[in-house]
Amino acid sequence: MAEKEIGVISHYFGKVSVGIIALNDTLKAGETIHIKGAHDDFMQKVESMQIEHADVKEAKKGDAVGIKVAHPVHEHDKVYKIIA
Repeated sequence: MAEKEIGVISHYFGKVSVGIIALNDTLKAGETIHIKGAHDDFMQKVESMQIEHADVKEAKKGDAVGIKVAHPVHEHDKVYKIIA
């Protein structure tokens, strides 16, 4: 399975389990991502994304996108997109 780094976690909201990803590439709803850091290492499908509290289907380089995460994440965790 190939992976491509697409961003890093810039913030985590624990009460709602949302991670903010500062993107350096595109990300679409439905794609699978791999979040890896000193304490975290898991894969999940991106069910939905938000930019400034508005639902979006696709985010591009430079966007800060919020996604619901399956496990707690930490700032500076790297985010990879799984390339099929």
